[in-house]
This record gives sequence, C-alpha cells and structure tokens, in this order.
Amino acid sequence: MHFFPFVTSRALSRSLFLFVSCAAISSRGQVASGPPTRLAPVVVQGRATDLVGTAASASQGIVGATELEARPFLRRGELLEVIPGVVITQHSGDGKANQYFLRGFNLDHGTDLAIAVDGMPVNLRSHAHGQGYADLNFIIPELVRQVDFNKGPFFAEVGDFSAAGATEFRQFDALARPFAGLTLGDNRYARVVAGGTRRDGAAATTGAIEFTHDDGPWRLRQDSSRLNALVRHVWSGSAADWRLTAMGYRATWRATDQIPQRAVESGALDRFGFVDPSNGGESERASVSLDGLFKGADATTRLSAYAIHYRLNLFSNFTYFLDDPVDGDQFNQRDRRLVLGGALARTWSAARAGGSTETTVGVQTRGDFIGELGLHRTARRQRLATVRDDDVQELSGGMFVKNATRWNSWLRTEAGLRADGYRFKVESDNARNTGSRLAAIASPTAGLVLGPWARTEVYANAGTGFHSNDARGTTIRVDPADGVSPAERVTPLARSRGAELGVRTAAAPGLVTTLAVWALDLDSELVFVGDAGGTEAAGRTRRRGVELANFWRATPWLALDADVSLTHARYRDDTSAGTRIANSIARVVSAGATFGGREGWFGAARLRCFGPQPLSEDNSVRAPSSKTLNLRLGWRARDWEISLDALNALDRAGNDIAYAYESRLPGETAAGVADVHFHPAEPRTWRLSVMRRF
Repeated sequence: MHFFPFVTSRALSRSLFLFVSCAAISSRGQVASGPPTRLAPVVVQGRATDLVGTAASASQGIVGATELEARPFLRRGELLEVIPGVVITQHSGDGKANQYFLRGFNLDHGTDLAIAVDGMPVNLRSHAHGQGYADLNFIIPELVRQVDFNKGPFFAEVGDFSAAGATEFRQFDALARPFAGLTLGDNRYARVVAGGTRRDGAAATTGAIEFTHDDGPWRLRQDSSRLNALVRHVWSGSAADWRLTAMGYRATWRATDQIPQRAVESGALDRFGFVDPSNGGESERASVSLDGLFKGADATTRLSAYAIHYRLNLFSNFTYFLDDPVDGDQFNQRDRRLVLGGALARTWSAARAGGSTETTVGVQTRGDFIGELGLHRTARRQRLATVRDDDVQELSGGMFVKNATRWNSWLRTEAGLRADGYRFKVESDNARNTGSRLAAIASPTAGLVLGPWARTEVYANAGTGFHSNDARGTTIRVDPADGVSPAERVTPLARSRGAELGVRTAAAPGLVTTLAVWALDLDSELVFVGDAGGTEAAGRTRRRGVELANFWRATPWLALDADVSLTHARYRDDTSAGTRIANSIARVVSAGATFGGREGWFGAARLRCFGPQPLSEDNSVRAPSSKTLNLRLGWRARDWEISLDALNALDRAGNDIAYAYESRLPGETAAGVADVHFHPAEPRTWRLSVMRRF
C-alpha cells in the first residue's frame, strides 16, 4: 500500500488547521452554552421503514444516515447507489460529475434524474459539458441525514429532469456530537473532515469542513484536491421554523480520459495510461439558502429561496489527433453562472368520512444567468480558437397541485397536475445563433393504492414529465464549427410518459420487499452535445423493465439487502442503423450485508454487478459486464472509531465506462480508426479511517 504519509500542500495544511479548530470550537460551544438544549430528535429508519400506508408508488423510498455510513464507497457520487438500480461510474477525472445510470438510461451527468439538496437543485441547465449536469462533490457524507427517492414521472412536485426519477439529499440540522476524522489510502489519498453543532436554546449552528486529495492509480497523477465547507443555522420563531445554510466547494484535478482499446492491446498504452497529459480542470460552487416552515391548525406552508454561484473550466480530448493532426483535438468548456430560485407550497389536511384528504398547491421559480458559456479549441490548455461563446438566460416558472385522499381503509388515490413555462434567451458570438424561445408544458399524474392487507399494498401509477434541452440548441441556426452549415434546432421541452404497477410488502418480520413493473416513453431525445458545440438527433425511445428490491433487518445487529433491475431499452423508430440505445444497461444486481452495533466490531460487504451493454445502435459493438466488491471492517467504542475499507476487493479489471467512436493516434490514417474507448475501473484500493467524537 502507498498511504499518504505526510502533508504535501498548503491546502492540506490549512484544512488540518481548520479541522482541529472546528472540532475545538464545537466542543467549547457545548460548554459555553451551559446545559445543552436538545433539538427534537429525528429518527430515520431508512429502507427498514416499510412506508406501507404512506408511499405513493412501489419504487418510492428513503435511505437513512445509518445505512449511508455503513457503505464503503470510492466516489462521492456513489452515495446515489443506495437507490436500487442506480449505477455510478466515472469516465474522466474525479473533479467532474459522475456518470449516472438508471432504468436503461445512460443519464450522462444527470439529464433525466432530478437531484436536489435540501430543496436546492443540483442539475444545471444549458451546461457547458452536458444538459442537466449534476456534480455531487460538494456534499459532505457525514452531514447527510437521509436520501429520499422516487422513480418515474409520477410526482407533480418534481419538474425538469425527472423522467427516470428524482432524489433529494436532506442534511442534518444539528449533529448529536462534534467529530473529527482522518482517512489515508493508496495512491496518496488523504481526507480530513470535522464538524460540530453549537446550541443556544431553540437555535443551533452547525459547521463542517472537509479536504480530500487523491492521485488515483493512473500513470498520470491526477493531483485531485477538493475543499468543502458548510455552515447552517436553525432557529424557531413564534410562527415559523427557519433554516439558513451556506455551502462552499472548490476542486482542481488532472484527468485521464477514456483511452483507445487498440493502444492497450498493442502495448502502446498501459491500461491506466493516457494520451493527452494536459486534460483536467477546476470547479467551484457556493450557495446560500433559506427555508421556512409555517404550521397552522389545518395547514402547513413551506417557503424556500436560494442563490448559487457556479464555475467550471474543463479541458478534454476524446479523439486525440483526428480533427487536428498537429495540435491535437483538446477542447475547453467554460461555464460561469448565477442561479436564483425559490418555492412556496401550502398543504391543507382534513378528515373526511372513512378517511382523510390532503391537498398541496405550490409554485416554483428559477433563473440561470450564465455570463460565460464557451467552447474553445485548445492545445495543452492554451486557446487556439473559439467554437462558440454565449451569454444565456434561462428562466422558468412552475405551478402544481396534487391531492392525496384516503377513501377508506383499503383505498387511496393521488392525482396531480403541473404546468411549466420557460424562456430561453441566447446572445451568441455568431449573430445567426442569437435568439429567444418560449415554451410551456403541462404534466398530469395519477396514482392508485389498494391495501394494506397483511401489511401489503398494490400500486398503479401513470404520469408525464419532461426535461429541458440546452438553450443554445433551441435558437441555433448554423453549425458553430464552420458558421455556415445549417443546424437542426432541438425541442425546448422533451416530454416523457410513464406507467408503473407494483407491490410493497412487510408481511414478514423485518423484511421489506417491493416489486415494480414499469414502462417509459420519450418523445424526443434530441439534445445539445456540449462536446461538439452542436445538436444531434437521438430519436424517440421506449424503455420497460422490472425491479425487485429487498431489505431485511435480520437481527438488531445484522441487515441484508438484495436488488435486481432488468431493463429493455430501444429506439421506437427502426432505422438502418439499428434500434439499440448505446450504453443502456439491461441488468443491474446489487447486494450487501452490514453488521455491528453502537460499540464493538462492525463491517459491511457490498457487491454491484451490471451486465453487458450495447455501444452501437446495431449491437455489433458491446461492452463487457462489470462486478465490484467493496468491504469494510472496523471497531468502535464510545468516542473512537477505526475502520479499513477494501474497494474493488477482488481486484477485478473491469471498465467504468466504454464508448464506440473514431479517433486517431499519431501515425494512424487521417480518417481515424473506429474503436472502443474505455475508462478502467480502479484496482483494489485500501483506505484506513479514524474518527473521534467529542
């Protein structure tokens, strides 16, 4: 093992100082305020909570902090793998958003999976690298209280990017005890984290900071550094409960992008090698959000507002020397924006004969003010030419109403209607691509729940959703690559239609099982391709599948889970190219076991398998299956905890992602070579962690 044995950067030194200071301040805070006033405890059982009598669909669920803490994971995005059927991978440097896969979608960096953190959206519209780009690197895992998720377009309160599903991270308002942690691992991996809460009567202030460094197993040291921080203040007034949160994140890295299979097979490249050593980037995110909860005798009102600053400077090279045999094909994507938004929702509850009813009316608004949205040709991070450079304003407003009624002891219904309006405005460096568009869409949803009988319910859901497309694609007229060739505009709002039948049972003690059979159609997968600066028609698609999820609390100290997801994904229009959808994973299997109590030995084992996938529409090129086993073993006492993780414990030489396209290496034909390009899964990695609670 090559553990990170010493501090090697100023950033790490500063983080260690802050790490100690934060813990000390938190500890002193509890003393200075006298006898601590405890906030109301929040107990989240997670997947052990069966949701019988409350869930609106079979594929809806929650995961609690205890389950998250028990999982050994390699990357921050893998927090989402607690959702049955979700696969998280990476095709470049660790500073970028991960690749997301769910229900037969290669979601790229988040196009059809709506992600939020305490009401703030994570997906970024009209992003330089891809529509719906969702980077989760700013989340500190120790602060996540629970993860809520649902799949399919069946929830009126969720709008853009929700075709495959939606998930929300909910963070702690207060920490039970201050903590400080240190993790060291292979490839000069080091992580320090600290946090705590200071209480003052009914108010509490929580702070946390995290620094991470990782060089990775690559022949090009990725020199990835990430700094995260959070401050949250919660208080109660005479009429409302309030929460004010500030979060900050900054990362820099070098990237080993996907490499050509032919070069590895010939011995010209190592499996963990690289072609362009200057790929990588930097990113930052800062946000402030305010939430208020007003409770009345028969109604509850929720108010939220947020402001997000975001910046990305990304250098990539996927085709090497295909377009430019002298300087290479590296390109630079730049994104700098301010996101402002908020929401207001009011819920009325009332009893009725034989049951109850609850109605929610809400409004949501958001504006993305993108002052820099650029695509440039570069060599060794030096700009050669500009493909396009735009200022974009994307404004949206949404309204929804939903009603949930319990008619009697065995019948519940939920009906909703959502309406969204968008305004896209693009000021391009090419006047012919400058313009504005208006678009609107209505999305009805409906659900039926029968039961419970013997703690078993049956569900039927149907609904529509959508994802917005890149603003630049809605106003485009000419290809920015040459400024002359006509370019096809994209549909501003691409509709999805879905249906699901399912069952949920908790009849057996400690065991929660859900089964869902689902189908989803997309009218258009026309999207703006950020890597090329233009648009591309992907055609109408149809996906259908089956999901089986099981969670069993076998004993108070042992939990087992096993999930299977099977998907059939095809283009609805059969062309000469074929009907397969590239990178659509047909089979995902995950299983795990966790053991341990509050003190003594604890551990976990996680197995994730995803099946082979097509890389071309005619299915002539396929990527192999992948299997990963992660292990954890540790010991905890009242104040101390130590654990050892073995990630990819079997050291399997799988791939995180693979694509089929043409590229050119030095000396190859000018037309390029069609090949598989892959990013390997990281080899066996050891990480040792120590946690101290005060």
